[in-house]
Amino acid sequence: MASNSKRMSRRFKFVGVNNSGETPKLVKQYSTPTNIRLSAAQKRTLTEVNHIWKTGDRYYKLAERYYGRPQYWWAIALYNNKPTEGHVKLGDMIRVPLPLEKYLRYL
Repeated sequence: MASNSKRMSRRFKFVGVNNSGETPKLVKQYSTPTNIRLSAAQKRTLTEVNHIWKTGDRYYKLAERYYGRPQYWWAIALYNNKPTEGHVKLGDMIRVPLPLEKYLRYL
């Protein structure tokens, strides 16, 4: 039981809330996720395909082109540390990690 509560405390932050004089309530909030960084040794085992960001590009389109599966758009976003297309400017170099299965094992 103690280990389960420790695990919960790492995943959630409990915050006291007081609305108009009522007794404080505990609200469960998720803690901020941290980005996963690959080690240099892990990166060396992957092949990177460089793609210059152009008008009309989307992560899901790149995932479809290189992985055959658009639902893995987030893997490209995570690898480049640019969570949305709004973080990418025209002309930016986007690196696509290959093979996908090996990259996912590292995460």
